[in-house]
Amino acid sequence: MSLNSTPSSERTHIGIFGRRNAGKSSLINALTGQNLAIVSDVQGTTTDPVLKAMELLPLGPVVMIDTPGLDDEGELGKLRIQKAYQVLNKTDIAVLVIDGTTGFTTQDEAILNRIQDKNIPLLLIFNKSDMVPESVQTEMILSAQDKYQIAQKNILWVNTTEKHHIYELKEQLARLVPSGDSSRFIVRDLVNPGDFVVLVVPIDSAAPKGRLILPQQQTIRDLLDANTTAIVVKETELRSTLESLGKKPALVITDSQAFKEVAKDTPGDIPLTSFSILFARYKGNLETVVHGARALDTLNDGDTLLISEGCTHHRQCDDIGTVKLPRWVREYTGKDVQFEFTSGTEFPLNLDKYKMIIHCGGCMLNEREMKYRLKCAGDAKIPITNYGTAIAYMKGILERSIEIFPQL
Repeated sequence: MSLNSTPSSERTHIGIFGRRNAGKSSLINALTGQNLAIVSDVQGTTTDPVLKAMELLPLGPVVMIDTPGLDDEGELGKLRIQKAYQVLNKTDIAVLVIDGTTGFTTQDEAILNRIQDKNIPLLLIFNKSDMVPESVQTEMILSAQDKYQIAQKNILWVNTTEKHHIYELKEQLARLVPSGDSSRFIVRDLVNPGDFVVLVVPIDSAAPKGRLILPQQQTIRDLLDANTTAIVVKETELRSTLESLGKKPALVITDSQAFKEVAKDTPGDIPLTSFSILFARYKGNLETVVHGARALDTLNDGDTLLISEGCTHHRQCDDIGTVKLPRWVREYTGKDVQFEFTSGTEFPLNLDKYKMIIHCGGCMLNEREMKYRLKCAGDAKIPITNYGTAIAYMKGILERSIEIFPQL
């Protein structure tokens, strides 16, 4: 599998945590055999989380995350520490690096407790083994194993300068990689070899120049893996395409923005759904977002609705998140609803002020971070849905869009 073939959302995210100068950046460089992270004797060289997608054998495609030091100081330092803790929400495997010459501190124990509370697979790494006698190394391993209930195989002493035990570290990382669900597909389990599937992709001012967005790319690939024929058209060409095919397609998949037009042009005996609905199922939250969409009927004047995106991009004049969705919600409800917006890694810690949340499809978020956001909403008892499901509900075609999932 080539480096560019796996989206970041599908890669194992490995978060490297520790105090300043514990050796986090040096460890990343030793693991990868490249000078990817800046290494300096000056404390606090890494000031923000740094993400790097790469191939790391024997693990395969991963995202390495170098985080700021947990003992950073001052008001700015507090914000950097908060960023480091936020990284846990997307971390599939946590690597906690301890300076072996000083041992555990309260900062190390605090994040270790958070890692264990979140049930994140953990490797505990004592660095600078060349400066600590072997008898002390053994004592520190046994102490950590007993005090923090960490399996001995997940505790290693390393020396990043001489790459001592780096091979063993990579082997143990590979053993901790979540196995995932091999039966989880975007669409291929809904079609049969030889089927025709029509994908409706609007090309407007918000469409990326010269390419398709990630959900469209991944859906096409999944259909090719299913040995089907994927036909990609704009919404203006759908009707003529269906008339000229000579064969009824097994499924029509549309971008959410064109739901209403596509539903009108797609005969009722042809199954219809959207990329957003397919990806909600793929990420395991379809039932949640279908129920969440019905909260649109409960909105009142003055309610605040959060619209959240998992990626950051340049806002267009008719942006779906900040322009179209607010307009459609106000038109559907007839209420003076207020809106707040977040994007990228930002997601509010306190959701109490919101009546509901409409989230993007989350194609740029890995499974752990999407589940974290859903859990935050669930814990706060705030209904959450996604763009496509909300649009389908407001356009009156949600029921048709989920007919292919009889369990709902």
